[in-house]
Amino acid sequence: MADTSGRDNNSNGTSGLAFILRALSSRNYRLYFGGQGISLIGTWIQRIAQAWLVYRLTDSVFLLGIVGFSTQIPTFLMAPFAGVIVDQKDRHRILIITQTSACIQALILAVLTLTHVIQVWHIIVLGVLLGLINGFDMPSRQSLLVDMIDRREDLSNAIALNSTMVNGARLIGPTIAGIVIGMAGEGICFLLNAITFFAVIMALLAMRLKRREIRKTRGQILNQLKTGFKYSYGFPPIRAILLLLALVSIMGMPYTVLMPVFARDILHGGPNTLGFLMGSVGTGALVGALYLASRKTVVGLGKVITFAAATFGGGLILFSFSRQLWVSMALLFFVGMGMMMQMASSNTVLQTIVDDDKRGRVMSFYAMSFFGMAPLGSLLAGSLGSRIGTPATVMVGGISCVIGALLFLYRLPALRKLVRPIYIKKGILPEVAAGLQAANSINERP
Repeated sequence: MADTSGRDNNSNGTSGLAFILRALSSRNYRLYFGGQGISLIGTWIQRIAQAWLVYRLTDSVFLLGIVGFSTQIPTFLMAPFAGVIVDQKDRHRILIITQTSACIQALILAVLTLTHVIQVWHIIVLGVLLGLINGFDMPSRQSLLVDMIDRREDLSNAIALNSTMVNGARLIGPTIAGIVIGMAGEGICFLLNAITFFAVIMALLAMRLKRREIRKTRGQILNQLKTGFKYSYGFPPIRAILLLLALVSIMGMPYTVLMPVFARDILHGGPNTLGFLMGSVGTGALVGALYLASRKTVVGLGKVITFAAATFGGGLILFSFSRQLWVSMALLFFVGMGMMMQMASSNTVLQTIVDDDKRGRVMSFYAMSFFGMAPLGSLLAGSLGSRIGTPATVMVGGISCVIGALLFLYRLPALRKLVRPIYIKKGILPEVAAGLQAANSINERP
């Protein structure tokens, strides 16, 4: 987050595409990237199909919010406790279990839909189940990332490539969903998602990871959770990042729940229109992720977080006024770019400054702030949308995100001063890294 600037020195001499993809030189991460990339396409196919199915069955904006709430609230409640377990258990094994469980959830949803017995309460119950699974999956996946790469300096690149993978799937998945819903129905979409899970499960089983030394900690889960909470929210840089993420999640991110309303009732389209809108979000997010992957250092990410949150909020405000498909798609490009740049930049800073023995707990609070707060936002958006209208609800969310970005910008100079000693200790600041290299070269001389 420190802004000492300026130049991003390419220490390993690579350039261009090879530099952007440098984390893929690690075998374990390469396996994960391929398997998870396929699985995430299925995840986005299911998300779009589920939203369309709920709105088709109910014509209710409020129930769209309820379904979103039921899927995400367990993550909010479970993630902090899961973070303690992730710090004390085998993260790799936990991830295999969660991915297998999510595959089973998708299969059940597919069977119920294809047999034409699906009801909204089925979707809600299965959403709760998926939320519980994600409560363990997210902190274990985020924490395991550091064990997948061979060189710690590639961590920020791996996080950025993860974002590229997520948003490549966000671009492809909704487009496929729109086509498949129109041709074969939502049930086939759920079945496709279940099939794609085999790719990531096989990739995880093929990994060869070094056994992580797990420190034995005394005390009950609640005591360990308390320690993690004090560590996360007691350090202002971590606290500021988590709070801005929470604000964006609860006020801004629920726009995704309302997309079927925009597609059908405001833009007067169908499943393909919904796919185009979400594809535009994915395109913007993919561009933002590629920009972050091309960065050579974590220095300066504080400014990126501020810019990204403001871009996300501003895009939502303008989108709320649009009544033309091409204008809406153009604005959603910037919405997706801002959202992804903020999320990935925040993740990178947190992973850089956090102590390894508390990584699972910090990343559980990250998951709770960004993903876990979304259910409250979905419920709020569904309720508010039925009262003041969908466009006005999205506009209020955008304004809130812009205000949050300005507050973060005001605090940024003080946060940099606190992060700078950590960056110096880890040799991250350019001039410090150069000094260490010079010292090493002097010591190596005969």
